Amino acid sequence: MDNISVWSLVLICLLACCLIMAAAWVWSYKIKNASVVDMFWSFNFPVIAIILFFFAPGWETRLIMIAAMVTIAGGRLGTHLGKRILSHLDEEEGRYQELRRSWAPNSERAFFFFFQAQALSNVLLAIPFFAIAMNTEVGVSPFEWIGLSIWFISVIGEATADRQLARFKKDPANKGKVCDTGLWYYSRHPNYFFQWTMWMAYFIFALGSPYGWIGFISPAIILHLILNVTGIPATEEQSLRSKGDAFREYQRTTSAFVPWFKK
Repeated sequence: MDNISVWSLVLICLLACCLIMAAAWVWSYKIKNASVVDMFWSFNFPVIAIILFFFAPGWETRLIMIAAMVTIAGGRLGTHLGKRILSHLDEEEGRYQELRRSWAPNSERAFFFFFQAQALSNVLLAIPFFAIAMNTEVGVSPFEWIGLSIWFISVIGEATADRQLARFKKDPANKGKVCDTGLWYYSRHPNYFFQWTMWMAYFIFALGSPYGWIGFISPAIILHLILNVTGIPATEEQSLRSKGDAFREYQRTTSAFVPWFKK
């Protein structure tokens, strides 16, 4: 399908993500737990990458590279979130409980549109993938090698942070305590930091393709969400409610986002 347009690919991906999120909403409605949206949001990126691999006209090696990168990263994060969510499926996570209360009595209808908005965000954030997938030039550019290198470091960093936090929470002796070991000793949110650098890696990778510079939208949106919306603010509010003074002390002595070396 070498003659397929980028807009046709966008529409196909949007339709796929919307259908997946509609099915996810039906499930969340039945179990009264909207937390499941997080893992489906993560899994939608591999769905987009696979669609582009099969239908986009780009150079095959480049398509394999970006499809592998997105599938590995999105699949890992989705699986990690899925394990956490499925372990307490009968208990909706705090931020979604707050949304349910604020949207009452029409919370389920509001959640349907919320899930669809997440599908739209999947496609918007995938802008670098579309630019990369349309590039028919043969050969890997320096931007692509740099992007791949940063992506590799980011995946390892995010996976390490997630594993350290999961191990800390699994120990009953740590109940009510703040995780301040490993990467969490240097940053309160190393997982968010490496998630953002991963999107920077996709953007840098896209710079090797025509119109790839438009991909800056993705790390910019991710950074805004992390710093101002659903990332750090919501997470720290919950931690302050559950851990109180212990978390306030942790806030005082650590960086909120970028890891730094403490003495």
